[in-house]
Amino acid sequence: MISQIFILSSKGDHLIYKDFVSLFSSALFCLCLHLLILLQSHKGLHFIHARQGGLYWVASTKTNPSPFTIIEFLNRLAALTKDYCGSLSEKSVRMNFALIYELLDEMVDFGYIQTTSTDILKNFIQTEAVSSKPFSLFDLSNVGLFGAETQQSKVAPSVAASRPIMSSRGEQGGKNEIFVDVIERLSVVIGSKGVLMKADIHGEIKIKCFLPSCSGELSVCFCSSGYSSAVRVDECRFHQAVKLDEFDTFRILKVCPSQGEQTVMQYQLCDELPCAPPFQLFPSVEKDYVNRSVNLSMVLIFLKLRCDLPPKSTALNVSITVPVPKGSTSMSQELSSPDQTAELQPKNKALLWEIPRFPGGAQLSALFKVDVPGLSSASLLEVGPVSMSFELPKQTCTGLQIRFLRLSPTQTGLSQRWVRYVTHSDSYTIRI
Repeated sequence: MISQIFILSSKGDHLIYKDFVSLFSSALFCLCLHLLILLQSHKGLHFIHARQGGLYWVASTKTNPSPFTIIEFLNRLAALTKDYCGSLSEKSVRMNFALIYELLDEMVDFGYIQTTSTDILKNFIQTEAVSSKPFSLFDLSNVGLFGAETQQSKVAPSVAASRPIMSSRGEQGGKNEIFVDVIERLSVVIGSKGVLMKADIHGEIKIKCFLPSCSGELSVCFCSSGYSSAVRVDECRFHQAVKLDEFDTFRILKVCPSQGEQTVMQYQLCDELPCAPPFQLFPSVEKDYVNRSVNLSMVLIFLKLRCDLPPKSTALNVSITVPVPKGSTSMSQELSSPDQTAELQPKNKALLWEIPRFPGGAQLSALFKVDVPGLSSASLLEVGPVSMSFELPKQTCTGLQIRFLRLSPTQTGLSQRWVRYVTHSDSYTIRI
């Protein structure tokens, strides 16, 4: 008999919780992921799990049923969720929580499995699914925007859009310029074995106009890197002033740029990373004794960091933060290059390793010796997870690129048009 059903995100956050027997406190959701998955039992409860779509599908039981039956049920629940919701991801589960609860009510009665048949369930399920299907920005075989949320939602421009640029710019000999910035923010969770557990990309396209008069219309044409593979996103939104007449057919946005800054498009890709993660970390954490008689010990933290960007690319301002045990007093380090720096931050209970420039394809290492009086084996669990921050110039993780910028009618005087790409780390976590 099944006692409870959990659906957990890759970070261990509970998305769905269903208690069939009402014998246990709801505080059970507060148990972290390693307690549910790694310990396999807690206070007489046995936990059985399956991993599908980057999510953990967990069942608890007080009795001793066949684990293969429970695993088969969890896999079937995941398959039904995908059939009804259109995709299997954290976002689709959050958007369709009411539908999933209705499915569980029909599939399980007081902890006993009733049915997993789609033909039977479709006669009872009344809730309609909220679709979150991705679409291709460059698949021109279909009409429309291919299921994405592309209605012209109002995207508020930044303050610079309503603030005039200095009118004396052109008079002082400055150039007439238009900048198009493609900015992406990357959120990644990598497991202790190097497996990508979660990846989200939030992007936006900004136009910065420094023309003395903006009476013309700017056409922005998209393409994918290499002009071959398609760029897929889950949803995109446009500024209210953007014209989408040629977007379906030619992937061209038209906008009359005002002086200042405008965010003309925002897009999002969830639970997928089209390219390899930019960094891979190979950590090692050990305990060592300085003086056993006075119980003076240290933690040896060896980090080998590899940059998986193309050889001609460079990551800038790379910062690695590693939590250390609470009682850490001092630290010594051995770094693989002189331009790196490292320091212990006792207030934050972490060490900070900074690399100003990290070429693509390169590999750097560091050995940290952290003095921790009275170090216990349990204190080693306080090391990690590692968090990183960085900037990737001239890079987009989705592969989105600007093919051309065209002003019509042609403005008087020579105007310069620039396209800049940059990817920032929003949250880049690596578990040890």
